[in-house]
Amino acid sequence: MERILIIGAAGQIGSELVPALRDKYGADRVVAGLHQRDLSIEEMNAGPWVRLDCGDRQILQEVIRRYDVGVIYHLAARLSAAGEVDPFGTWRLNMDGVLNVLELAWENHCRVFIPSSIGAFGESSPKVGTPQITIQRPSTIYGISKLAGELLGEYLQRRFGLDCRGLRYPGIISHKTAPGGGTTDYAIAMFHAALGDELFECPLSPQTSLDMMYMPDAVRAAMELMEADAVSLTQSNAYNVCGFVVNPVQLCLAIREYFPSLRVEYNIDPLRQRIADSWPDAMDDALARKEWNWKAQFDLAATVSDMLSHLSYR
Repeated sequence: MERILIIGAAGQIGSELVPALRDKYGADRVVAGLHQRDLSIEEMNAGPWVRLDCGDRQILQEVIRRYDVGVIYHLAARLSAAGEVDPFGTWRLNMDGVLNVLELAWENHCRVFIPSSIGAFGESSPKVGTPQITIQRPSTIYGISKLAGELLGEYLQRRFGLDCRGLRYPGIISHKTAPGGGTTDYAIAMFHAALGDELFECPLSPQTSLDMMYMPDAVRAAMELMEADAVSLTQSNAYNVCGFVVNPVQLCLAIREYFPSLRVEYNIDPLRQRIADSWPDAMDDALARKEWNWKAQFDLAATVSDMLSHLSYR
């Protein structure tokens, strides 16, 4: 029986996708690929896992064949703001893995999920209602690598029939992992500051509106897309998906409903602000809703309530 391999299993998305896939398909069918970080002891004991650097083609090939992998979720990447510290290294890290995964998926007849990002758009893209297909001129090495991954997956799909699917994720809010160097990670940090009764220094301006999504929706979107009938998909490689639009002031006010003492000051990081200003305020995910019935379940209020309920019990 073919198995599912998650590369980057201990990252922000992977750490919550692994248990969701195991719950649905069975723990033995889901292989967690770990590199620099580990899952919890309980999660590592719950199913198969391997040490895996996606940049090492030979090891990746061995894992695919050893476990009879039929589906790959490739989640390993360096994020937007962190990527600007070392753009050449970020390109190699992000693209070497994508190239290896796509080539080996084709050779071994695997289906592939590779997430893209709101970062694949740029200043010349429409800011509101950003269409599924529009001009894309990203301004970060992270965004450029994501766009390159989109185009490469699309090419291999047309040229060789590779089943490669993906989502353009907005900023993702989650309680399980710490902020990981993304431009939208300020949102997660604000929650932690509220619970710790600490002053939060926001790196973005008060009115910087961005698409966000709560992790349960992000996980569900990936699984639903991979389960969708290929016949119904016209843009399978990089669907726009979104949850809600929020700026730092609105997020602060929503958290203050539970923690009125939350203190926020704006200490704007020019790099993160420049990146955020180049991204859409709101993507149009009409095609995802039409072709595979996508619909977010968490709005801002529901996200804040659920985030705080989980963080409060730590």
